Parts: sequence; structure tokens; C-alpha cells
Amino acid sequence: MCNRFTKLKCKEVINVCDGCRLGYVSDVEVDCKCGQITAIIVPGPCKLFGFGRQEDYVIPWPCIRNIGDDIILIEGDLSKFRLPKGKRDFF
Repeated sequence: MCNRFTKLKCKEVINVCDGCRLGYVSDVEVDCKCGQITAIIVPGPCKLFGFGRQEDYVIPWPCIRNIGDDIILIEGDLSKFRLPKGKRDFF
């Protein structure tokens, strides 16, 4: 599995609905009961001047349309793929 996940991380994710380039796969969600990948995770875009990041994209496996040599094509509304970040307490 390690070898396959490494190959998956090298692929860029593109939404076929609007041609938006989301970035590269950073992680996957796996259903431990059946051992299948349920979603791929792509880090959100950088905020102003590169400080911090916006919410990550969690893309369900059924939304993936094609996995090629260099890219992964997905289809869906990007706002539904956002993973809200929790608020941080400073103290």
C-alpha cells in the first residue's frame, strides 16, 4: 500500500466542472473495516502572502472520474468538498 499511496501523492487534482487545479493529494481516508479508500484529501490554497491555509478539500471517492499518469480528474461542487477547520484557543 505504501508504494501505491506514494504514487497517488504525486498526482495533481483537477475539477472537470470548471478546470480548477486544486493541488496535490496529501492524504487519504480509509474505511478500516473493508480496507477501501473513501476519500482523498488535498490541502486548501494559501491565504494572503502565503501565511496559513484555507480549509482542506475532502473529495469522496465516487466524485473521482479518472486517475491518469499525472492527474486525477474529479467532478463536483468545490464548496461541498471543504473541510472546516476548528478554532484554535490561544490560551
